[in-house]
Amino acid sequence: MRSSNPVFSREGSFTRDTGYAAPHHIQGSGTTQQPQAGSPYAGNPYGNNPYAQQPYGQQLTDEQLASMYEAPSAGPLQTGRMTMDDVVARTALTLLTLVAGGALAWFALPVANFGIASAAALAAFVVAMVITFKRSVSAPLILTYAGLEGFFLGAISKVFNIMWPGVALQAVLGTAAVFAAMLVAYKSGRIRVTPRYTRIGLAVAMGFVLLMLINLVASMFGADMGLRSGPLGIVVGLIGIGLGAFFLSLDFAEIEEGIRGGAPQQESWRAAFGLTLSLVWIYLEMLRLIAILRGDD
Repeated sequence: MRSSNPVFSREGSFTRDTGYAAPHHIQGSGTTQQPQAGSPYAGNPYGNNPYAQQPYGQQLTDEQLASMYEAPSAGPLQTGRMTMDDVVARTALTLLTLVAGGALAWFALPVANFGIASAAALAAFVVAMVITFKRSVSAPLILTYAGLEGFFLGAISKVFNIMWPGVALQAVLGTAAVFAAMLVAYKSGRIRVTPRYTRIGLAVAMGFVLLMLINLVASMFGADMGLRSGPLGIVVGLIGIGLGAFFLSLDFAEIEEGIRGGAPQQESWRAAFGLTLSLVWIYLEMLRLIAILRGDD
């Protein structure tokens, strides 16, 4: 299935047919088929599995059952498939890299010198575009993006924190709360990623981004549309956080489908990148919203 998430919609994405979905020896009916040349199951250490050689419905002997029991399990290193553990590990490493970049900017970058942080933000955007449109997954590029984006977030968070002490920690806790709430809602089935749900969410997201671009251009000419201050700013901030939560739900659905479809293990890096993008979006919107709410402090 093609993904609606731009990160997961490239060729080579784990939502496409990867050939890992079903072993060749269990396809068809009646008799066992041999893996094709070049198949990930060619030369499989389980190729001599007595169960794979049995006609359907035939009783296994005690010796065959013992052989199956003693055989090593088909873990990720043997099958090369993406697992939830892979996604968690890659996402943790990506977020740690982002935090390290943020800490570097927080402690080493002077507040008055924001040029380096702006350059890091621009570089992170370019790297993100390369990752998004690149056919294959590149772990070094993803970690590079995380470091650059983290540097920018650390710099802007420091500025906000000086103006409103504690706002950075509040934004981090708010982002974690949104992530946890969406994960619980998704796993419990309260949120279902249907085609209609996806279409509506993407339409709202495109309208939101277009509105922000118009506001940016207007601000360059000295016009203030009030989208980042006052009551309207609060509404815009809440919509932005809601869209970030929507992106998280798409990420969860794509990861679940990738694991179910037997995606290659390397695709766990793409999942980590998508989750990081969504969390960065939520954090920035949360930071702005809390700053607006504390504007009168």
